[in-house]
Amino acid sequence: MTNDSIKVRNKQMGQRMNKKKQKSSQETMVAGSAWMSIGSVVSRLLGALYIIPWMSWMGDQSTANAANALFNIGYTPYALFLSIATAGVPSSISKQVSYYNSIGDFKTGQKIYKKGLQVMGITGVISASLMFLLAPVLAEASPAASVAEGTQVIRSLTPALLIIPMMSVTRGYIQGHNTMAPSAISQILEQVVRVIFMLVSVYIIRVMFNGSMVNAVSLSTFAAFVGALASILYLAYKVWQKRAALEEEIEHSINHQEVETNKIFVAIVKTAIPFVMVGAGITLSQLIDQYTYEPVMSRITAWTPKEIEEFYGIAAANAHKLIMIVLSLGSAMAATSVPLISSLVAKGDMKAVGKQFNNSIQLLFLVLFPASVGMFVVASPLYSLFYGQNDFGTEMTKISAIMTLFLGLYTILGSNLLAASKVRAAVKALMFGLAAKLIIQAPLLILFKTNGMLYANMIGFGLAAYFMMRSMYFSTKYDFKLLSKRILLIGLLSLTMMLVTWLTREIMWLFIDESSRSGSVIVVGVVAVVGVLTYGYLILKTRLAEKLLGNMAKRARVKLHIR
Repeated sequence: MTNDSIKVRNKQMGQRMNKKKQKSSQETMVAGSAWMSIGSVVSRLLGALYIIPWMSWMGDQSTANAANALFNIGYTPYALFLSIATAGVPSSISKQVSYYNSIGDFKTGQKIYKKGLQVMGITGVISASLMFLLAPVLAEASPAASVAEGTQVIRSLTPALLIIPMMSVTRGYIQGHNTMAPSAISQILEQVVRVIFMLVSVYIIRVMFNGSMVNAVSLSTFAAFVGALASILYLAYKVWQKRAALEEEIEHSINHQEVETNKIFVAIVKTAIPFVMVGAGITLSQLIDQYTYEPVMSRITAWTPKEIEEFYGIAAANAHKLIMIVLSLGSAMAATSVPLISSLVAKGDMKAVGKQFNNSIQLLFLVLFPASVGMFVVASPLYSLFYGQNDFGTEMTKISAIMTLFLGLYTILGSNLLAASKVRAAVKALMFGLAAKLIIQAPLLILFKTNGMLYANMIGFGLAAYFMMRSMYFSTKYDFKLLSKRILLIGLLSLTMMLVTWLTREIMWLFIDESSRSGSVIVVGVVAVVGVLTYGYLILKTRLAEKLLGNMAKRARVKLHIR
């Protein structure tokens, strides 16, 4: 065999190996995203479905809306303190464990996890104490009609801050091994236990004993602690169950680096701070809404404090709960992409990082675009199903459905940049986005009233996403032309699906009362099935699914005889 033929053969073998690696990475992303999506979507669905009996048992429509607004007033600062408590450590742990595992140093990965648990225990206590002490100040600045009620609800969430950080770091450690199933199952378990505790508490207090609405809301928020307790016990069991495999990894650990404990702590904090800032972006935006909405609305409208609280609750709590079902898909893909991109960075393969980045955005839009469009179409029956017929609620849900595209893109872009160690670019993009929102918030509220805060979100997170994509392009030179073509195709297919589902909804409304809850269930169910079948057929027919999902989509197309 000549030298030239040997070179050609070696080159072909190298290309096949690279394709195999790329396929493996893609399939890992798809499989991981599937598990995390299942966990997130089921978790969010449970977190939204409970609202139907919950609000019904709270009392009349006005009392129920006030209860839901109070619930959200407690959860918004809680989400921020939770971000501070976890300090981005779960994603940091996932990134670092994945990094050291990829170079065969499993022992350091184990040390990082143990140190992370210690750090989380400390930050959990500090954050819980701070939120308990600052509760009256936070309640007074919120749209709550009563400071005492707001304080009680906020304080009921402090026990959850003690254990959720340690639960989150364990999820991060498991995800760092590119194992997503336990994390997804723990999410579902957490939500199931939380919802059961909430509903039982509200039924006993409001229905059986006609007790205080505030006490019912307080126990509903305390349910976060009960759910987290169930989740952390399950995760601890999974780690214990895999102890033999983990110990074997450590025994065969290579390239072990004797990293000092203090250096591990510094590395965790240093990596975590950007994750907490970027991860808390949506929560920070909600805080801007919570603390600017009431002052502006009280000056430009004749609404009473109770009406302001109710309208804020519909936009910031009711509609937001619905879009979080869709947005959870973006969060799931972001969690899956972090260890994958981190391991590629560890190998110094920036070209592969660019491909993975490109692929993760395409996967996001493949799912998020039709989901957002579908929610826009069924906004009226969907809102009626969960909260009762309300034109204002329908309008907020429609706008929020479109806003989900911006929030989802920001979520996955931020995680990808941080995983690729583009820390400064990610934080700077967020700062630009939040600054833009803060500047335009009051003018848009004055011009469009409640709609204005949602428009401000779109502009702020759209700006942040633009800077993030720009930064990643300069680093990896990812194929922007291919990305644009794929997003355009996804958009066209989604709009085709939108037309079909809109016609289906209009025809059904000729025979079904859209304002009734039973009618809403039928319309939402039928339209959802029609939408999934239409979009599924289109992405298989155009071979788009095969390009993004691989052989799994090809097998489905062949089995369904779609040519």
